[in-house]
Amino acid sequence: MLFTVIVSKEDNWYIAKCVENSVASQGKTIEEAIANLKEALELYYEGEEIQKPQMPPLITTIEVAV
Repeated sequence: MLFTVIVSKEDNWYIAKCVENSVASQGKTIEEAIANLKEALELYYEGEEIQKPQMPPLITTIEVAV
């Protein structure tokens, strides 16, 4: 199954978050954060049948005046 992942940096940690289900993990490197998220997703879906989404997530940016 293919998931959409957003990686951001907070202090000394990289945070990897799955868009489809909000499962998240962290690591000292981007690669470690993604590997930890993969493990977390495997545990999250263990024994579950995953339904493919009808449409992949649309990722975009918007500008807001603040």
